[in-house]
Amino acid sequence: MHGNPVPDSYVYVTEEGVTRHYADGSVEALAWEDVVEVRVEGVTDDALIVLLDRNGEGCVVPQSATDATFLARLRYLPDFDLDRLDAAIRSAREGHVVVWRSPDPPAPLPDLEYD
Repeated sequence: MHGNPVPDSYVYVTEEGVTRHYADGSVEALAWEDVVEVRVEGVTDDALIVLLDRNGEGCVVPQSATDATFLARLRYLPDFDLDRLDAAIRSAREGHVVVWRSPDPPAPLPDLEYD
């Protein structure tokens, strides 16, 4: 019996956020409201779009997994420039390029003391 191979990962994009499921069962997820940085990392066969929160945690989206929904949602980030993203993807090499940073990063959480 032949069928389509199981992908090594898949990405869901909703109005609330982005979730990537890996074949090993691990999951990365990030709410759009928590995104403070978008960067492109170059790899040999597929650029990676990395969404980060203020703690450096995030969700990695392969460029091959992007679709119109993902790109449309990125445009809701304040002053996000799709042309800059495209240029970074086309010139992706080793290392990373920051293509967007939140103009107003969220304030750090207060240190709360519990009894």
